[in-house]
Amino acid sequence: MMAAGPWALLLLLALGSGPGARGYFPEERWNPESPLLPPRVTVALLARNAAHALPSTLGALERLRHPKERTALWVAVDHSVDNTTALLREWLLRVRGLYHRVEWRPLEEPTSYPDEEGPKHWSPMRYEHVMKLRQAALEAARAAWSDYLLFLDADNVLTNPDTLGLLMAENKTLVAPMLDSRAAYSNFWCGMTAQGYYRRTPLYLPVRRRERRGCFAVPMVHSTFLLDLRRTAAAALRFHPPNPHYTWPFDDIIAFAFACRQAEVQMFICNREVYGFLPVPLRSHSTLQDEAESFLHVLLEIMVKNPPAEPSPHVWVPPKVPDKMGFDEVFLINLRRRTERRARMLRTLQEQEISCTVVEAVDGNRRRCRAMNSSEVEALGIRMLPGYRDPYHGRPLTKGELGCFLSHYRVWQEIAARGLRKSVVFEDDLRFEIFFKRRLMTLMQELEAEGIPWDLIYIGRKRMQVERPEKAVPRVRNLVEADYSYWTLGYILSLRGARKLLAAEPLGKMLPVDEFLPVMFDKHPLTEYTKHFPKRDLVAFSAEPLLVFPTHYTGEDGYVSDTETSVLWDDEATATDWDRSRSQKMREQPELRREARNSDVLQSPLTSAARDEL
Repeated sequence: MMAAGPWALLLLLALGSGPGARGYFPEERWNPESPLLPPRVTVALLARNAAHALPSTLGALERLRHPKERTALWVAVDHSVDNTTALLREWLLRVRGLYHRVEWRPLEEPTSYPDEEGPKHWSPMRYEHVMKLRQAALEAARAAWSDYLLFLDADNVLTNPDTLGLLMAENKTLVAPMLDSRAAYSNFWCGMTAQGYYRRTPLYLPVRRRERRGCFAVPMVHSTFLLDLRRTAAAALRFHPPNPHYTWPFDDIIAFAFACRQAEVQMFICNREVYGFLPVPLRSHSTLQDEAESFLHVLLEIMVKNPPAEPSPHVWVPPKVPDKMGFDEVFLINLRRRTERRARMLRTLQEQEISCTVVEAVDGNRRRCRAMNSSEVEALGIRMLPGYRDPYHGRPLTKGELGCFLSHYRVWQEIAARGLRKSVVFEDDLRFEIFFKRRLMTLMQELEAEGIPWDLIYIGRKRMQVERPEKAVPRVRNLVEADYSYWTLGYILSLRGARKLLAAEPLGKMLPVDEFLPVMFDKHPLTEYTKHFPKRDLVAFSAEPLLVFPTHYTGEDGYVSDTETSVLWDDEATATDWDRSRSQKMREQPELRREARNSDVLQSPLTSAARDEL
């Protein structure tokens, strides 16, 4: 018998290859295996007085990239006095057809615990009830043969739609996504005492700030975490009743951490990505209004570097009713080409129910900009202050700084022309502090009640005089007499103040606007500048603590300066781009020495409620 030639062999290989290989005999025929179904996940959501947060939390939950038909919802309402029950019922009715299964545990009555002092107080009865609810969620997930159980607090917003998949890929029994807040607070501890209480450790801040990235073993995670129910050790975990040997505080998260320790299940916190955000806990005496405004601040912080956390389309969101906070006008200065900044600022103001008037900034960094061509600069009579040099780089004024000054100058002109008694001026690269609107309105009410005359009030600045404390204003909380300061992020200006600034005729002796203002209230340290302005009687104060801060500082991702990254004011051929990464002016305010702190300032309850808590 002759051996098969090469063409015959190739023909046999061709017939036996490719998708759904046929094989020579019928019993050898096969098809590629189909992919595995995604894991089954139960999401447990416990809510109490969370109507203010649920639209955003639920919207983020809906956007998670895990098949809804492989996701079950376990939802419970716990002693609420607000609209939480009705909101969740509405949402579940609309989305139940999208998810594999829905378990709904409403609790209409009672609306409070007999032993609690207020809605933010964690009493023993509240702890026990929450422990029982979490245990019920755990047992329901086990009974449904779920592969994973995701605990999600009602005010935790998972902005990263890949959070579930990323946590599953860590291949841990219990792992939590590190959630960001406005402060050092997050949803994990790096240390725990022998009695089960929080303990500060050197590891915490490097992990929290993402100076170290990875998935770290920690003694405690809470609020939002993923439990792999397929692991044999997970069967020993429980919230209630606590372990018979349990002697730690009667607290749901501490009791669960103890159960994990007893079952030898290590908790992990993962900070490889930005997964989401959560509010800083308020003090036990705080109100539901405080809690709603605290969560509002979470939404504002999300927008600093991320898209807005859009609410679920399946729930009703109350319409915003903007106002001017009692001011005659609220100005927002924005360059036309900075569309992202404008959109973000308008959204953040809208969320806080603040209406504003957008002022198109003078663009000093575009050679074809109508307002900044050489002939018009000359026609405006603009001259640089003799001898001015940037204190950090020794350069003259830039066109960006010139444009910034003219932008503010036009606002002052409008205030004077319209006779506006008091106005707020915002730049477009700022972030708001917690309780901003209420704190600002309270400050103005107290100042006006005392009848103290004023021209300018900084609400955001960089304090440059750091050798001694500034003088506190008697009988007015959160206010000091301003000393030498930089930045014009945000300030309040009176009609009298605007007239004083215009009367100084600064265009003929121009310097950066944040140098000009301290000159006018006679706190600038350089007499070679102040001598050109003989009348320096602007009455200037500053909020303490400040109410707005920059969105970015020098060296941070996303930092852009339209004033320092520019060209010289009278020489377009000389660029100042070297300042982009080494600008000293936009570096963060260094921590003040104890003797220089404004420690004698009267503080409002809102300041203490907004503390940084770990």
